[in-house]
Amino acid sequence: MSTASVTLPRWINYGLIPLLNLVVAFLISGFVVWLIGESPLAALSLLIEGVFGSGEGIGFTLYYATSFIFTGLSVAVAIHAGLFNIGSEGQAYFGGLGCALVALSLDNYVPWYVTMPVAIVGAALFGAVAAFIPAWLQARRGSHIVITTIMFNYIIATLMNYVLVHVLKVPGKMAPETRTFLEGGQLPKLTWLMEMFGSKLGAAPLNVSFIIALFAAWFVWLLVWRTKLGFEMRTLGVSPTAASYAGIPYARIVIIAMMLSGALAGMMALNPVMGSSARLQLDFVGGAGFVGIAVSLMGRNHPLGIIFAAILFGVLYQGGDWISFEMPNITREMILVIQGLVILFAGALEYMFRPAMVHIYQQFKRA
Repeated sequence: MSTASVTLPRWINYGLIPLLNLVVAFLISGFVVWLIGESPLAALSLLIEGVFGSGEGIGFTLYYATSFIFTGLSVAVAIHAGLFNIGSEGQAYFGGLGCALVALSLDNYVPWYVTMPVAIVGAALFGAVAAFIPAWLQARRGSHIVITTIMFNYIIATLMNYVLVHVLKVPGKMAPETRTFLEGGQLPKLTWLMEMFGSKLGAAPLNVSFIIALFAAWFVWLLVWRTKLGFEMRTLGVSPTAASYAGIPYARIVIIAMMLSGALAGMMALNPVMGSSARLQLDFVGGAGFVGIAVSLMGRNHPLGIIFAAILFGVLYQGGDWISFEMPNITREMILVIQGLVILFAGALEYMFRPAMVHIYQQFKRA
C-alpha cells in the first residue's frame, strides 16, 4: 500500500515531520557555515542573541513575521481551492497603492484609528483587483493560474514604477516615492506590547498591523473550516470532479478564492507602507510574497501553522542580519542560502520523511 494513503496522527503530520525537516535544514546550514571556516554553534548563538537578546530584536522578528503571515494566508486560501497563487508579491505591491491613496487622502483630517479601517479596505480591494484577471482567465479561459499570476507580478511592478515616478512622486525630489504620511496616516508602534514584558521596542518598526495579521489568521480559519464557502473551496481543492457533481460552481469559487487570496496579500502592505516607512516606495514588498509560499507550505496551509512558520522566517531574517553583522565571513548571500535550505526542506522536500514515519508508526501499532 502506498504511504501517501496512510493517515498519520496530527502530531506526526503537522508537528514531527516539519520539525525533522527544519532540523535537517539547520544541520546542513551548519555544515555550510563550517565549510567557510566559522563555528556553527557560534553562529547559532549569535542568531539566538540577535532575535531574543533584546526587545528590539523581538520587535524586528515580529515585524518581518507580520508580512509573512499575510502572504502565507494568501497562498493558503488559494491552495485550499486547488489553486497555486504565485502572484502574492504583485498583489501585495498593488495593495500598497490602495492603502497609500487612503493615507494620502485622510491623514490630514482624521486620526490613525479612523484611517486604518479604510486603509485595510483599500489595500484588500486593490489586492483583490490584482488577482481578479488571473482568476477570470483560469475560470473562464482555462489559462494556468501559475503562469498568469507570475506574469501579473511583472505587469504590476511596471505599473507601480510608472505611478511612483510620474504620478505620486513628490515634486523636486529624486526618490520615486510618495510624501511621508502625516500622523493620521501612520500605524502606531506596539511599544506597549514590549513594555508589558519589561522590554523596550527601540527602533523596531513593529506596529498595529501585527494585530491585524492575527485577526486575519482567525478570519481565514473561520472562513475555510466554518462556512459553506470554505467547504465548497476545500471540496474543489480536493476533487474538482466531486465538486462538479455536487453542484458547486467552478468559476465562481475560483474567482472568489483568488480574490480573497489577493485581498490578504494586499493587506500585507499595511505593515511596511503605513507602519514602517509611512510612505509608498518602490519594491517595498521585498520578496515577502514569495516567502509566503514557503510559509504556507511549512504551516500546512493552516492559519496557526502559518503564524509559527512566519515567526520562524522572521527569526531567520532578523537573526541572519545579526549574524552577518557580527560574523563578516557569513555574508547576506550566505544567509539567503540558509533560508533557501529551509524553504527546500519545508517545501519541495516536505514529505521526504513521511514514508519512514509511516513505516515506524505502522510497526509501533503492530507491537
